[in-house]
Amino acid sequence: FLIVWIAANIFWLNNKGFDPYPFILLNLILSCVAALQAPVIMMSQNRQEDKDRERARNDYMVNLKAELEIRELHEKIDHLIIRKEQELVEVQRDQVEKLSFLVKKMEKIEEAFKNK
Repeated sequence: FLIVWIAANIFWLNNKGFDPYPFILLNLILSCVAALQAPVIMMSQNRQEDKDRERARNDYMVNLKAELEIRELHEKIDHLIIRKEQELVEVQRDQVEKLSFLVKKMEKIEEAFKNK
């Protein structure tokens, strides 16, 4: 549109057309278009801001939920580890008791052989 406007006023009408070289009318039209576009652009930016804000809020909620689930899993794993450690301590205690029983039995057998 701009090229046609300029070409029509300079070449076809020999720069004596309805809008000569400084193109005042063209500048006025472009300024009016810009003035009409500005509010539309601002409104679309505001809508995009609202969408971005909502998206950020949703991301925050998803991250918060994931964090809570991870904490819950950590607690479950900690509970399992503690229970396993208790079981291992009990098994070790039983083994120590059996070992001490075997040591006492071996000592009695050694005493019996020494006394003969």
